[in-house]
Amino acid sequence: MSELKHIISLRIENSLRNAVQVTASRFYVRESDIYRFAINYMLKRFRCLHEDDFTGSDLLPLMLDIREELIDSLSLKKHQLFNIMNGNNTHPDKFVAMSDIELLLTPRHLLKQRLQKIDDTPRTDIDAETWLKQYLLEKYQSLPLQESPALQPQSSTPF
Repeated sequence: MSELKHIISLRIENSLRNAVQVTASRFYVRESDIYRFAINYMLKRFRCLHEDDFTGSDLLPLMLDIREELIDSLSLKKHQLFNIMNGNNTHPDKFVAMSDIELLLTPRHLLKQRLQKIDDTPRTDIDAETWLKQYLLEKYQSLPLQESPALQPQSSTPF
């Protein structure tokens, strides 16, 4: 039995639409297939947000992975991200401090300067993004990004 499909309206910039058209042409598919693919891909990456057990520091690997998109595309404010991460009755061991949430939203050009002020272990031999990941993952004793269950693909759960 097929699920009911809905027509949606989407506002995007011309440059994004052109990119979708080029991609669709390159794959020999319709534009709508590319939009569906993009939505499915995003929802699979965010599936941990659908589970109430994933809160606080459990979400750090995901947020670190999509940090640039949080800043550029979603324009999230620190209080919004705080509520996303800590809002579902986070266990005290998983609570992520507001100062660290602010780091997630810190633009790339200011990140190294902020990290130098707060990290006791100066790391001048690595780039700021790697430093941020190491700092937060060490502080919250989270799984490395590549081992995080929140970021592992699941082929058995189609959207």
